[in-house]
Amino acid sequence: MEVAVYNINGKETGKKVVLDDKVFGIEPNDHAIYLAVKQYNANQRQGTHSSLEKSTISGSTRKLKRQKGTGGARAGSIKSPLMKGGARVFGPRPRLYGFKLNKKLKDLARLSALSYKAKDSAIKVLEDISFDDPKTSKMVEIIKNLELTGKKTLIVSKELNKNVYLSTRNLQNVSVLTISDLNTYEILRAKNLVVLESSLESFSELV
Repeated sequence: MEVAVYNINGKETGKKVVLDDKVFGIEPNDHAIYLAVKQYNANQRQGTHSSLEKSTISGSTRKLKRQKGTGGARAGSIKSPLMKGGARVFGPRPRLYGFKLNKKLKDLARLSALSYKAKDSAIKVLEDISFDDPKTSKMVEIIKNLELTGKKTLIVSKELNKNVYLSTRNLQNVSVLTISDLNTYEILRAKNLVVLESSLESFSELV
């Protein structure tokens, strides 16, 4: 698949690059994408939820009333879930929600997501950018020139450029990731991918 290369002014430079079909042109596997996104979301959960059950709640263990002859139901503890201020039955306990996936399956999911973006023409190749100092206004101008204002945009670079990263940190719809940190969830979450020209060769490492 051949795409044009843009400059920071949003104009085509006249150069064309070919996106590797092994990365951007495979037959997407929806189930692999589902599992990868499910794992990502599961790993984000803290799992620190907890509640007081009968064994952990504080309170007297004295029997509240005699067993028989009161005309009411038996009551053995003030910590009973039936009592006001009592324990909770089968409440949440701290746990880990994360689970493992095979590396090949995760790679397949990532390539499937990239292929979907290429199929939807949601990938723009941009000439390499570098800022002497972090400047959010410069990044806003570049995004505007690429006609991506207000759209969730993911900038993909070969290596992390600190100034470029800091220039996007305060932008709600723009984020930066290196190829090594690229994952299925972030690819699908973004409406458009802006791939820096120097990083294209490194995409072959994902295969």
